[in-house]
Amino acid sequence: MRIGGQRRSENFQDRGRGAGGGGRVGGAGMLAHLISRLGFRGMILAVIVLGAVYFLMPGMRAPLLGMLGLGGGGGEMQSSGSVCATAAEACDFSRAVLGSTEDVWRRQFAEGRLPRYGSRPATYQDPTLVVFTDAVSTQGCGSATSAVGPFYCPADRMLYIDPSFYQVMEQRLRAPGDFAQAYVIAHEVGHHVQNLIGANRIEVQGENRNQTSVRLELQADCLAGVWGHTAQAALAIDDADLREALNAAHAIGDDTLGAGENQYTHGTSAQRMTWFRRGFDSGDARQCDTFAVQDYRAL
Repeated sequence: MRIGGQRRSENFQDRGRGAGGGGRVGGAGMLAHLISRLGFRGMILAVIVLGAVYFLMPGMRAPLLGMLGLGGGGGEMQSSGSVCATAAEACDFSRAVLGSTEDVWRRQFAEGRLPRYGSRPATYQDPTLVVFTDAVSTQGCGSATSAVGPFYCPADRMLYIDPSFYQVMEQRLRAPGDFAQAYVIAHEVGHHVQNLIGANRIEVQGENRNQTSVRLELQADCLAGVWGHTAQAALAIDDADLREALNAAHAIGDDTLGAGENQYTHGTSAQRMTWFRRGFDSGDARQCDTFAVQDYRAL
């Protein structure tokens, strides 16, 4: 997988430690702090160096703005405890993958290549990716810790991820690789697509909440596969990358994680691999209609 020439998304927020309350350092406060520590000449030199980094290394813009307290969506100033200050590579990678999903789903929506559940927006509406450390607060979905893993909040249309989850994938789940990490982001974007087309508001008669949840999660896997298929050429995705994503899908199946069958909420490893592969092979989101499968046992 290659992200070197990929556009980085601007729909990105860095919420470091303390970002939910006090302890924020705005741009002016940070500059004053630098002057007091470096002196005026030192400050001029620092501005030249930082300016060079900003314009010559686009992938470092978000981490740089985060460290200065100037990053974030909608002009919101960030915490001095920037996530991207210590996880710059993970942040840059995440923004590149998000940018790719934006390109893919804008085109899919424009062409109407989607499952139909009533009305849908004519154009794709980009979500925002939030990186955080340890815990985070959402607007409408409450608070969560890193232990829950990456998630999507339909109320604020934001994806949330602690970049340390990439290490959890590699070390604890034994699912290493950059495309495995990209699959996780694309899966959460899949939930955003569901929110836009109304799939997450479907209630299946005769099924319990967990069974409907499995349909949603498998569909999000399939939509992640559609992204992978469509972005294949631009990101130089090869067979080794595909194996990484399938390995990740296997690693986070309910049965592999030890859940009892009546506790399944995401689907078995085999189901997750099958539906991701269905999207990847077809590149057609209309093939991802898990709600068209009448018998839950046939998913």
